[in-house]
Parts: sequence; C-alpha cells; structure tokens
Amino acid sequence: MQQGVSSLTDVPLSVLDLAPVSSGSDAATALRNTVDLARHADRLGYHRYWLAEHHNMPGIASSATAVLIGHVATATERIRVGSGGVMLPNHAPLVVAEQFGTLEAFHPGRIDLGIGRAPGTDPRTAHALRGSAGLGAEDFPQRLAELIAYFEPDPDRAVNAYPAQGLRPPVWLLGSSGYSAQLAGMLGLPFSFAHHFAAENTVPAVRLYRESFRPSAVLDEPYVLLGAAVICAEDDERARWLAGPSALSFLSLRKGRPIPLPSPEEAAEYPYTDLDRAFVEERLASSIVGSPETVRKGLDALLADTDADEIMVTTMVHGHADRVRSCELVAELAGR
Repeated sequence: MQQGVSSLTDVPLSVLDLAPVSSGSDAATALRNTVDLARHADRLGYHRYWLAEHHNMPGIASSATAVLIGHVATATERIRVGSGGVMLPNHAPLVVAEQFGTLEAFHPGRIDLGIGRAPGTDPRTAHALRGSAGLGAEDFPQRLAELIAYFEPDPDRAVNAYPAQGLRPPVWLLGSSGYSAQLAGMLGLPFSFAHHFAAENTVPAVRLYRESFRPSAVLDEPYVLLGAAVICAEDDERARWLAGPSALSFLSLRKGRPIPLPSPEEAAEYPYTDLDRAFVEERLASSIVGSPETVRKGLDALLADTDADEIMVTTMVHGHADRVRSCELVAELAGR
C-alpha cells in the first residue's frame, strides 16, 4: 500500500462501465459505446477497465460480463480488463473458472476477476439465472474457495476446469459493506469498495479491511481500490446538468421501476416530490460532479480520507460524447 497518498496524480486511475442504455437508444448502441470508451481509456493511460454484472435492468447492457470483457480486451492493447464484478451467487464456480481461465489464455496478464457476494438483482431474476429463489450468501466463502481452487491442478479432484489450470487471473473481492472487506483482508486479497454505491460505509470498510489483512501468496500488503461516481465537464453547471439523469435513474431503481438512462431534459422535467428531491441531493452529494478543479478537489479529498491505492471512476451520463469527454478531463487531472 502506498503510504500518505493525497493526490490523484499519485495513484492508478481506472474505469468501471455498466454499458448504460440511454433513453431513445438500445443495447447494441450501448455495447458499441463501451468498446469505444474502452479504446479511449486505453489511449488515455487508464490502468483498468472493468465491466459490471447486472440483470433485468433496461438501462444496463453489461449482463453478459465475461463475453463483454473478451470483446473489450480484443479491442484494446494495454489496459487491464475485468469484472467489477462477477456476482458469484448467480454462477457455478466451475463455469466462472472456465470463462476467466479462457480469457486469461487469450489476453495473458491483462484480465482481472472481481467477485461480488451479492446477487445484484431481484429474487425473480435470481431464480431465472440459477433456478433458485434463495438469495442467501452464507456459502460465499466456500464457493469462492472452490472457484480459486479450480485454477490449480488437483489429481484427486473429480471435476476440473481444465482450460483454467495455471491461468488464474488476479482475484479481487468487491463489496459495499464490512463483510467482504473483512473476508478480503483475511484471505489477503485486493479489495474494491463501491464508494459510488455506499459512500457512508467507505471509511469503516476500508479500515476493517486493513485491520483484518493477512499477507498471502498474492499480496504482501493491503490494496484498496475505490469505485467513485465522477462526472467532469467544462464547468460545475454543465456537470450538474449532466448528472441529473444518473440521479433520476437511481431514484427509479430504488422505487422498483428501473428505466433506461434518461436525458438531462427528461431528468429536469420529472415531477419530483420533496422526498424525491432529498434523495437526489443525497445521491449527488456522494458523487463527485463538477469542473476539473471541483473534481480534483473531490477526488483528492476521497484519497485523503481513505489513503486508497487506486481510484476507479464510473460515469453515467446520457450522451456518449459527454462520457468520453469526462474520461478525458479526469485523465488530464491525473497527469495521464
């Protein structure tokens, strides 16, 4: 871990992408935009490009995460590509090992396997994914151990993931609470915390991870990656205008009515209640939105609070050109 880090120029900078589907558009366009943004991130010097697994959401096209990772890795040259993350309750560990061993074979040294404990979806969708409505994650440590074991040969094991043997990519644990933080520490794995989703838990979870950390064969010291919602534009007013759709999309999700990512005009015209407005303001307060100088201050403050080793930005805006521009401005801030 880098000690005393307090500046964006001192840490690797990465991207988390959900392949947002904008209103008036479609999933095919969203996926093409993901590949285009990944190429920009690669050229701009970003360190990683992760894709998130979500299902049954009209505003997100990154559901077939392993497929998309392979496509993005093929379309780029240097940047690491991975999952942010694979939701392990939705998949057989054997299948995940086979998929990511294959990805590592095609793109050696460039694949990351980020693993999440939550199903990341509703009970009906979970049932459709794996034939069981149960969402309990109490067996997560055992399933994680099974997954990791498949990457190594075992002559006594009846079932093997042969394409994966000897091709284990770096395994990360993802989380938005203390459970995964503590487990990642105990296993000596790098930890990615979803600050963009659970900002109130960031500092306690990072502290718990470091307190729980035990050196392992893959990591001598704790390594913390923070996912942050970042929208950067030429000035604060423009950035807040672009941020309206993301806040409305999250509000709709919380109400159980997920929607495609609306336009700024649609977000501005939405009939918010007082409670809605309070929720939106709270959501924006946990995001880093503004001009380059505002975003610099926000990210530096986050680093000062957490001493994170890496920042991963996620930018949910309606227009693809605005997302690319935000990516460019943040890279400039980081001296890339």
